Order: sequence, then structure tokens, then C-alpha cells
Amino acid sequence: MEQLILHLLGDYVTQSDWMAANKTKASFPAFAHALIYSLPFLLLIGSAPKPILAGLVIFGTHFLIDRFRLARYVVFAKNFLGSPWPEWSDCSVTGYPSARPAWLAVWLLIAADNTLHLAINYAALRWL
Repeated sequence: MEQLILHLLGDYVTQSDWMAANKTKASFPAFAHALIYSLPFLLLIGSAPKPILAGLVIFGTHFLIDRFRLARYVVFAKNFLGSPWPEWSDCSVTGYPSARPAWLAVWLLIAADNTLHLAINYAALRWL
């Protein structure tokens, strides 16, 4: 439960509008967001087997996932489980085909993004 609360605080409460609007356009806003996001995890990292490595994984993966919108690639790959296979040119914004309502594609992408962060954070705190 603590991990979920820290994730929500870091990804939503402490993320400024400037960070949210610019983290996919430039590295500095993504870096600032990942750093601020990672700070609350210092409360949990002490219990990790390798605390420095766990902190670096949480920070580094958060930066990469947000800076390059990596969740859209996960969504795109997932869509290959069905038929017909989508074209990347039609899915590059969210990972979903443009026929999907925009509001739904964005919310599903947000869910995929959060799932990636939570799974990686759990693994880092548990096994690193």
C-alpha cells in the first residue's frame, strides 16, 4: 500500500503542469519529474536488499518511461495479440489505433503507464 501511495504522490501530486506538459518533449522536465517522483521512495528503499540500486532503477526507469512514452510501445505490442494487426503509423500517439475514441486511448495509456511504474517499483524494492 505504501508503494501505491508514494507512486500516486510522486506521479500526480508533486508533478507540476510544466513537467507534465514538457516531459515528453525535453529531457530536463522528465529528469526533474523523475527526481521528485523518486524522493518519497527513500522512505521504502532502506528496506530493499540493495537500496542504492533500487533507487537508481526507480529513478532511471521512471525517467525513460515518461520521457519516451514507453507505455505506448507496450500497448502497441499487446494489440498484436488480436487481429487485425495495427500499423504503427496509425498507433504512434497512444499505441492504440486512431479508430479508438481519443479519450479512451489516453486513459488506457495512462493505466498502462501506471502499471509499468508500479510493477518496476515493486520489483526494485523487492529484489534489488
